[in-house]
Amino acid sequence: MDNIVKGKKIINVIDEFDYTTQDETYNENFRSWRKRKGNKYSFDFQKNERERVYIDGRGFVENSCEYAEKKVLSQIFHTLGYAALMWLVFDTLIADMLIYFLDFLGLDIHISFANSVIYGGSNEVAVTLILMDTIKILLPMLYLHFKLKIPHKAEIMGNMNNPSALVGAIAAAFIASAVASIPSAYSSETSEAITFFGAANMDVSIWNQFEFIAYSLFNVLVIPIISQLLFCGAAFTALRQFGDAFAMLITSLTAAALTQDFRVMPAVFIITLVGCCGMLTSGSVFTAIAVNIVFRMYQMTLALIETDSSSNMPMIRNLFMAVIVVIGAIGLLYFRWYMKNNKLRLARYNSELSFGKRLLHASKTFPFSAVIILCIICAAMEAFT
Repeated sequence: MDNIVKGKKIINVIDEFDYTTQDETYNENFRSWRKRKGNKYSFDFQKNERERVYIDGRGFVENSCEYAEKKVLSQIFHTLGYAALMWLVFDTLIADMLIYFLDFLGLDIHISFANSVIYGGSNEVAVTLILMDTIKILLPMLYLHFKLKIPHKAEIMGNMNNPSALVGAIAAAFIASAVASIPSAYSSETSEAITFFGAANMDVSIWNQFEFIAYSLFNVLVIPIISQLLFCGAAFTALRQFGDAFAMLITSLTAAALTQDFRVMPAVFIITLVGCCGMLTSGSVFTAIAVNIVFRMYQMTLALIETDSSSNMPMIRNLFMAVIVVIGAIGLLYFRWYMKNNKLRLARYNSELSFGKRLLHASKTFPFSAVIILCIICAAMEAFT
């Protein structure tokens, strides 16, 4: 094999990536990971534009950036698919089996395999739900961490470079939360309490005050932290190689699909998108966590308002939603004023593979595509039962 070089114009996808959107510490770790020898998850393509390679039996051929990109995309989505499969299998099968096993051991916790409703002692149910939700998220998070082997300072964005972007993201979360709650707030069939506690698969009204408070605090404060470390961690960093917009879209679609619930998919997609954008523009994953905490606090507050059986409840609910929208609008106006003097932008990647083709390639990669289809099937089954 002989190389024939007729020019000096070099394509280097790592060096051509726009690193100006993040701080230098993050960029150094991100570049170091991408340049690591033998890293099959790194899109590291280099080529002299005028170079051709001679291969016996084939003649002169050219290295293809598109082929290299597809190959790395396949590796990333293959791994991301297995992480999502862990979440799905644990959530739909293993968790139920563990509860059945605890029941067999004599603990006061039971499950109906007909509709997956959990019942039993309030302490046992609350503790089990907290443990199950934690394990469901930690398993795929640890899998991606050890599989992708991204340095901690690149896996988790930790420097708050633009606090005003945090304000803007929280303001957008206020408005998105209010808009997302309109269908359930004004539907005679779905209440915000069902939406907020739907993952529990049980009637929380039978809980004592301590169990209710403990699970609510866990749902509002702990779940956003560990879930955003999953969705905005290793997988997001690996996807950033192909542009921030692509990483944001895939992350949001995956988070929404894994809810397996058509009632909450749109809200989770929008909130995850807002959180990712806020994280990138502020420089810290804390922004994505804060956005999700705001969303869950809004849901819980609305759920508590709807427990009021008096005739004043609709007026109080409407006033609360209006106040949230006004606060969000004020925050966005401040952020827009800030943006006039400070340009915040997302990193772009100009690829030979179009955005649509990248999405199509992802949709055909197993098991990622299969898991998304299974999540939709589970959501459909839940909607019609």
